[in-house]
Amino acid sequence: MIASIRGTVSEIGLDRCVVETGGVGVLVHATPAALAGLRRGSEGMLHTELVVREDSLTLYGFDSVDARGLFLTVQTVSGVGPRLALAILATLEPHELVRALGTGDVKALTRVPGVGKRTAERMVLELKDKVGPVPGVSDEQHTGAATITPATAEVAEALEGLGFSAAEAEKSASAVLESDPALSSAEALRLALKSLGKR
Repeated sequence: MIASIRGTVSEIGLDRCVVETGGVGVLVHATPAALAGLRRGSEGMLHTELVVREDSLTLYGFDSVDARGLFLTVQTVSGVGPRLALAILATLEPHELVRALGTGDVKALTRVPGVGKRTAERMVLELKDKVGPVPGVSDEQHTGAATITPATAEVAEALEGLGFSAAEAEKSASAVLESDPALSSAEALRLALKSLGKR
């Protein structure tokens, strides 16, 4: 197993990056949180999981060991493969996923593209007792998620419509509107897109 990769980041996309190490450019499919910590042209490091299939070798990257662990855990549920597992962690931060599973929050899980009500209910049933608090995440972070204002929700929804993940859209919209609450939705959307484009 390739547990981690470190090297110069040559490319960064919306859901993937290329890390050059040992003269080889390695394509890594990664979560928005992992990609947010990388900079093109600089050295970067990701915790990784190699998924081997008959016709492919795919490397998935994460910003923490906990996220990688959850990636493996959710795949123990029937019908959840690596791509859907990555989508789950792209939409929900690790502590949000643990909280959703632990409290049976099916609605939060169905926010993930590809996760219907039945799959969400099966995830809760099978994983509720398997997941615990993510190390390094305080109780305040578990229970005190930021309130999403109507303006933030509107901008985040527009970003999702443009192809960004729910987690990435909310994070960018919140950051822009927190810096200047007086911005119109159109101005906030433009600045959020500009910010996301720098990644």
